[in-house]
Formats: sequence, structure tokens, C-alpha cells
Amino acid sequence: MSDESRPVRGEDAFDVAAVAAWLDRGPIAEVRQFPGGASNLTYLLRMAEGPELILRRPPAGTKAKGAHDMGREFRIQDALKPVFSQVPTMVAYADEASSPIGSELYVMERLEGLIPRRGFGFAITPEQAGDLCDAAVDTLVALHSVDVSAATGVPGLAALDKGQGYVARQVGGWITRLANARTDDTGDWSDITGWLDANQPADVRSAMIHNDYRLDNMVLAPDDPTRIIGVLDWELSTVGDPLMDLGCTLAYWVQADDDEFFQMTRRQPTADPGMWTRQQVIDAYLERSGLALTPEEWRFYEVFGLFRFAVIAQQIWYRYVHGQTTNEAYAAFGPAVAGFEARCRRILAGIDG
Repeated sequence: MSDESRPVRGEDAFDVAAVAAWLDRGPIAEVRQFPGGASNLTYLLRMAEGPELILRRPPAGTKAKGAHDMGREFRIQDALKPVFSQVPTMVAYADEASSPIGSELYVMERLEGLIPRRGFGFAITPEQAGDLCDAAVDTLVALHSVDVSAATGVPGLAALDKGQGYVARQVGGWITRLANARTDDTGDWSDITGWLDANQPADVRSAMIHNDYRLDNMVLAPDDPTRIIGVLDWELSTVGDPLMDLGCTLAYWVQADDDEFFQMTRRQPTADPGMWTRQQVIDAYLERSGLALTPEEWRFYEVFGLFRFAVIAQQIWYRYVHGQTTNEAYAAFGPAVAGFEARCRRILAGIDG
């Protein structure tokens, strides 16, 4: 990944010597922290000798049940690597009881490459930007085509498959997460959650899904910004409905003609010259995956993706309001939740989308 690392924030520091002893790869010369992401914490470990490594661990403070499961994330990537090459190589994992820092963590090899952020941060032509969109769709279709039964590992990817009802479990689960993360300023989402509950479709099929598939979770080849060599952040990945994955991906896909609020939420360069619109992504995905969907049917996946995005923001806002983090970057998350609430209502009214 590209080196946008910074000095470690005081609240996110850990015992470096203890981690080095646990890894048993010699001294750690330097630790840096990556600013991207608002969930798990990611660090660069520069070793005195040998290749650089990446350490991931959960944040401090109360968290949603099932969230920030480092062991799950480690095992999924370890099992997926043989059948989906764009996964980093795993190095080591420790649960809370055996951890050198008192919390779960895992370490993986660092992928050397470019990571798009809000702006690309590197030279890319509009034509190359379009080619990157094309490659991103191809990679998502390839992930959704993985034979999970062939990725055995321990316990194997097939163990993630809970059978039919994925859409229903997701709708109910995220509604519950919103209820558990409410703050005094949380709006009334009952009309939106009621619509999602009443209009949920049956699962189209079962597939390996990422659930946080974005350009800023990709590593591009250093010499070719149109070639995806890695996909990061598998915390939310599972076996489920691929159209739900597409809906969640496009909740983050802000295009050039979107309104001012949605532009403010943009975390990837999807509005830059040459980048595809959401409709272009949908059309390409459906054609390559062999699935069919009407615009009215798509509305459910679009609203759900935005709702889930809002709940994630609300969970982080909850931590900030209750002093579980002092990161000032999270101060804008509360107003963002209200913005997503309004956007969902406009889509349901046929005004936006």
C-alpha cells in the first residue's frame, strides 16, 4: 500500500517491544499509523530487517457485538488467498488472551502499491480512470464467483454461509444496530426502516462478498493505476447476496453531479474526470454477472446501502459522543447521519438517486 502513514496518535499507541517479541522477526525499527478508515486501526511496522508488515487491531471503547473480530478477518483472508489472489498474505494472529497488547490483533505482509483516497494522489488520465472502474467491476464479479467450497482453510469460507435469508438478516441486524447506537440527536428513521422491512427481496444467490468494497480499500500496481493487486479491509466480508454487496459499494460512490452533502461524504475519487457513474457500474456488473434488475428493484439495494452507511457513521458518532475516542475527524459524523436520513427519503420519494 502507498505510504500515507503518520506518527501514531497517543490514544492508539501500543507496546512495540512486546509486539516485536511476539512476532519473533527481530526488532521493529518504527511504527506508523494509517489515517484511512474509521473502524479498525491500521499500523505500518518497519522492521530492522526484512519486509515491512501491517498490523490491524480494534479501537478502544464499546463496540457493536460481532464487530472488529480480528480472528474472523484473519481467517477469512487466509482461506481466501488461494482462490482470490488479491488478498494480502497473512503472518500472525493473537486473540485477546494471548495478545502482547491486551487486544486482538493480526499482522500481514504489506502490499506495495497505490491507494486512491479522496483524490487519486498520483498521475492518472481520464481514460485510465475509466479503465480502473472497469477493473473494479471485474474484480467484484470475480470475488462473487469464488467457489467458497474450494477455500477450505480453518474453518473454511463455506462455514460463513448461513443459507437463505441473508437480505432479511441484514435488514433486521442493521435496524438493531441503529437502535443500539442512538444518541440524543438521532432522527426518526422509522419510515425508512419500515420501508426496508416491507420491501426486502429474496436473496438472488449466495456468493463470497466483501461488504466494504471501495476504491480506497484497493491497492493498485505502482506502475499501472488500472491494475488492482490487492483488496483490503475484510472485516465485514461473508457469504451472502451479491446485490447487497453492490448496493453497499455504490453507497460510497459519489459522482460529479451529486448534491453538496453527498460530495462532502466522498472518500474516494469517484467524481474525478473519466470515472464511471453509478448507473454505469450497475449496468456493467449486471451484464458480467448474468443478473437482471429493474430500476425499481435496484431502489431497495440503493436505500439499504445508504442506510447501512448511516448506521456505521452513527456507531462511530456514538463512540465520539461518549468520549470513547478523541479523534476530531469523527466530529462530523453526527451531521452526516442526518444527511443520509434525508437522502434516503428523497430516493424513496423518487426525487434523488
